[in-house]
Amino acid sequence: MSALSPDVIFLIANRGIILFWLLLIVAPRWKGTDFLVNSMVVPVAIGLTYTWLIVRVFMGEGAADGSFTSLHGVMAFFSSPVAATAGWIHYLVFDLFIGAWETRDAQRRGVPHLAVIPCLIVTLLFGPIGFLLYLILRAALGKGGFSLRETPA
Repeated sequence: MSALSPDVIFLIANRGIILFWLLLIVAPRWKGTDFLVNSMVVPVAIGLTYTWLIVRVFMGEGAADGSFTSLHGVMAFFSSPVAATAGWIHYLVFDLFIGAWETRDAQRRGVPHLAVIPCLIVTLLFGPIGFLLYLILRAALGKGGFSLRETPA
């Protein structure tokens, strides 16, 4: 493995994202969590990495017959290790974004953090299912139902 191979980038991203999830779970109100998870620091760093990978894909390191217009094309696109790594980073970032939103939303609405922790874990593992679980929890507690408005009604 070279210093910046897709394997190395995948390992760094996959292991590194866990720190931010742990912060959301164990220290959601800590200023360091707010700075690292809710500021532009991490998104910019990850965004630059993702952009670098996508540029590599479109400069020839991607699957030649890959596209986003059919299932076969998407499967071909992600047959490239560079494209698959970029795709995985895409998932990691968006799941973290949703987990951070769940945490902030729960704090604003008065949802007990201990009740949110299982939602965060499921969001880490199965993004949309964890998001749905959080919305169900919020509705069950009478804290806002399925509206995605930032402020409680």
